[in-house]
Amino acid sequence: MKDFTASSTGINATSARKRRGAALDLGRSGNPSAIPSLAAALSDPDPGVRSEAALALGKLDDSAAVPALITALGDAEPIVRSAVIAALGRIRDPAATGPLLAGLRDPEISVRTGAAMVLGKLGDMRAVDPLSKMAGDPIPEVREAAELAMVRIRKRHR
Repeated sequence: MKDFTASSTGINATSARKRRGAALDLGRSGNPSAIPSLAAALSDPDPGVRSEAALALGKLDDSAAVPALITALGDAEPIVRSAVIAALGRIRDPAATGPLLAGLRDPEISVRTGAAMVLGKLGDMRAVDPLSKMAGDPIPEVREAAELAMVRIRKRHR
């Protein structure tokens, strides 16, 4: 693994490939000092860099990254929104519940499915009603994710 300083500098490289690599290295570093650099990379012009930055923030598993990730849920690219949801699922901060509920209405299948799965992990009862409304989703994967999430939530609250 590259050292933290080199990776922090690399996140500002001119090459998108180098910025993606730097984001990956920063996530692997386990160093919460990487959060500001990775949060800034969520605004990178390259969606691959933004996705990698989101995943790296998830690997750091620190709630300090949640506000930046929540903001990034509004990204125009589905691949980025999916990566953000994966990161929020790894961190499991209850502050993400409301924004994840909004993710259930995303036009992208992977985002709706991911939001349902993460809500199941969070176990917040507020998610049951919106998840039950997903039972009518035309996409089988989305319906299955919603059903599984409701089962997980209900088991947690027995």
